Amino acid sequence: MDPEPPLRDKWKPGVSKTALLLIAGAVWMGVGIGLDILAWSWLKRAPTTPALLSWAIGITAALIIHHFGFLRIVDRNLGRIRPMEGRQCAFAFIPWRSYLLIAVMIILGTLLRHSSIPKLYLAPVYIGIGTALILSSIRYLRHALTPRSDFQ
Repeated sequence: MDPEPPLRDKWKPGVSKTALLLIAGAVWMGVGIGLDILAWSWLKRAPTTPALLSWAIGITAALIIHHFGFLRIVDRNLGRIRPMEGRQCAFAFIPWRSYLLIAVMIILGTLLRHSSIPKLYLAPVYIGIGTALILSSIRYLRHALTPRSDFQ
């Protein structure tokens, strides 16, 4: 008779590599959409010219953040996930130490959102990060939906 697996393995939400990539893409996209919606809710009340300027600054920042920041993170995570075999914990789409960074980012975002900084000035930051997350999530989804070993 086979020994029973340890309790931690019994309750571990194990998923396939493809599911990990889909989870990562969905989380990044969901957070990005949430940030963009929040910025939109602030800017819809602003005068047209400053709102358009905020969007333009935010989208420009998003392209820079996406290309020079988030794609490196995505590629590191893909390099870690792609060679995995068997079922992995559903939370393994990012390294465990990154969860601390995420907690710090959530706290900073909350502090900024509740600060006295005008929302018109915060909106480009939220648009930049949110849109960069959405753009970067596409790479996760492409890898999940196109399981080729030669994908770069």
